[in-house]
Amino acid sequence: MNSGPMASTITRLAMLFEAHMPTHDVPKASLHLRKGLLPALLAATGILFPTSGCTRSAPASLSDGRAVVAQQQQVNDEIRKELELIPPPSKTRYLAVKSLSSWENPYITVQGGMVSLHVTLADANTSTLGQGSMLRPVGARRQNLDVRAGELPAALNAVPQSAWPYGRVIAVEEAHDAPVNARPQIRRNMEIVIRSLGDLGVVVYEWNEGGPGLR
Repeated sequence: MNSGPMASTITRLAMLFEAHMPTHDVPKASLHLRKGLLPALLAATGILFPTSGCTRSAPASLSDGRAVVAQQQQVNDEIRKELELIPPPSKTRYLAVKSLSSWENPYITVQGGMVSLHVTLADANTSTLGQGSMLRPVGARRQNLDVRAGELPAALNAVPQSAWPYGRVIAVEEAHDAPVNARPQIRRNMEIVIRSLGDLGVVVYEWNEGGPGLR
């Protein structure tokens, strides 16, 4: 059975961020947990997104549905434990940020059919010489990934700990260029994302046209 699009997204995220993960400053328990979670996530997505050729009886489907819920809850609990290894948020740092272009933690743009996860990877060059200049632009370290709202916990689990300099806080904004008729769906997705982040123990810094604010 094909594990579906979500499994390929999780694999892509893991491969992308693992290459940039500074293993020297990440606890061994964290690394083992990340590696151990990937098979569980892929197994869960194999049930969640079966191919159209798979047919099951109603009782079996109901049983599988319950198994999916239980397995997803278990995976999310493990992801929460993983994220708890990231220090609590530092208000003195992130409250001073006035624009998302200067935001160094992960942030999310909520769209109608997906969410965009923006991650600024840590600078491998520890020298301050030329930092943020044309020779070492911050944007060159930023990765932008489109995922579905349900994939967000797995996506955040793939983000290296060094990409959370403010601690366990994430900025969330609504897409600004969406048509008016897409706004209700975006708002629904916004609530789903905020609830999901809360379940994972991540502080939400809601960014909107009227200015950012805590949730």
